[in-house]
Amino acid sequence: MVEAEIVYARGHPRIKATHVTTLEISREEYLTERGDCIIGIGADRSPKDFSRVFKEALRRDDSILLAVIRVGGLVDIVLAQGSSGLIVDSPVKLIIRRSSFIEPATIGIKANKAARDIDRRIIQMLRDPGTVLELRLYVLGLDEVESIYAGSRGILQD
Repeated sequence: MVEAEIVYARGHPRIKATHVTTLEISREEYLTERGDCIIGIGADRSPKDFSRVFKEALRRDDSILLAVIRVGGLVDIVLAQGSSGLIVDSPVKLIIRRSSFIEPATIGIKANKAARDIDRRIIQMLRDPGTVLELRLYVLGLDEVESIYAGSRGILQD
């Protein structure tokens, strides 16, 4: 079963999105020069606010996190893995990581993208404080993805 959450945030003039290993969205209303992994501030939710069912789905070692970033008419997608080690309890920020490092803000590890990999047109738009970022998060199990292909194998073998 697919579980989902939606987070809204906004842009800021200091958004750089140049970090090579992480991507972050923060509930905080400010952004310092050091915040090079942040792609949105003033988020309406954080991992602490996510449903129990969503958190449990993320905490499966065979789970896949699909993060769909929408800004204006542009979309970018990040894939990551869940883990039984995830804490998913930060009241301030959510982080998707290329590495396997876990702390309360981490919602996905071994991601295919970090902040620097996000479509630069999206990042440019996010430098305007009036720009709204919509982050749709979906969690599904690897077994659910594999089951999609089970029937097609039979077709190929006939």
